[in-house]
Amino acid sequence: MSDYFHPKFPDSNSLRIQAKKRMPAFAFEYLEGGCIDENGLQRNANELQDVRLRSQLLTPSVTPDTSVELFGETYAAPFGVAPVGLQGLMWPNAPEILAKAAAKQNIPYVLSTVSSSSLERIAEVSEGKAWFQLYNPTDDATREDLLKRIKAAGYKNIMVTVDVPTFGYRVNDIKNGLSMPPKMNLKNIIEMVKNPAWLLATARAGEPQMETLKPYMPPGMPADQLASFMNNTVMGPVDADALQMLRDKWDGNLIIKGVVNADDVARAVSIGADGVVLSNHGARQLDCGESSITGLQQLQGQYKDKIKLLFDSGVRSGTDVAAAMASGADFTFLGRTFVYAVAALGEKGGEHAINMLLKQYIQVMSQLKCARSDDLPNFLAK
Repeated sequence: MSDYFHPKFPDSNSLRIQAKKRMPAFAFEYLEGGCIDENGLQRNANELQDVRLRSQLLTPSVTPDTSVELFGETYAAPFGVAPVGLQGLMWPNAPEILAKAAAKQNIPYVLSTVSSSSLERIAEVSEGKAWFQLYNPTDDATREDLLKRIKAAGYKNIMVTVDVPTFGYRVNDIKNGLSMPPKMNLKNIIEMVKNPAWLLATARAGEPQMETLKPYMPPGMPADQLASFMNNTVMGPVDADALQMLRDKWDGNLIIKGVVNADDVARAVSIGADGVVLSNHGARQLDCGESSITGLQQLQGQYKDKIKLLFDSGVRSGTDVAAAMASGADFTFLGRTFVYAVAALGEKGGEHAINMLLKQYIQVMSQLKCARSDDLPNFLAK
């Protein structure tokens, strides 16, 4: 693994501060934002930080093995890059930067359907190692063609997002008139000019577009019709019947993202899903919803050998990764931290974030005297 690490940015918060300095406000606020009053954002962080682990200091010292087996692959660490929409709006070429870093460091990168890089391009730069996050298109022909492209590009894992029956009510995005590409109103133009590094990088990379979805968009579609297009074409309802249809059509691993309770996990098992992501969409969809860690803790031990329990929402550090793994997760994903890193450090941001998280995670495991990630539940303070 590459050992690139910038000591000026040793944690997610320092990356966040630097990213905020280099990103237009409309892009930063899209990345940061939660739903309505944003209480769910704090709940995710607080309840994950409430997890307590207990060292076993008088046992023999260990050299932690951070590798994890998942869906027939061995990854270097128990965390990956979560799907984040509009990444190229937040920092130009962010999807490619992160996909390359993840492939190099041997962790999963999950490409969002609404990314600014095409699924074919990310399959190429990730050397076939990337995963794909799928919204369920309402149009049968669009769905069939998208699945055909995903398979042809060599993706083995699709992660179907189920927790967007409505658009999240995000106050700052409404104020900013967020769109892709960004609206050229006076406020947004001023923000772009105030951030010359972002503006120059965007000029080099070209105007961000939803590259994977471009074949399905009406030619010359105005930016103010994007939300309608997404709602009517891309983000169809995802219930058990829709998932069963996708299961029947997809012969790779099917992961269901966005469930937080035992009833939905039981339905995922009955459908034949290979995994679920315990996630509340980073608190971007339901402000009064329960945290992902609460849902995970309630499931601990119930589904071993039946389905893989993956986890995201609120994860910012190696400590958070360890807390989630100790609480019963088989794997974890982070979104905002990786985008902070790319915005802060550009091309080196992905490698830095991976190595930062790995250093933190190893420190926790060493302090606990935990030899393997699978053993972390033994260190959960009861």
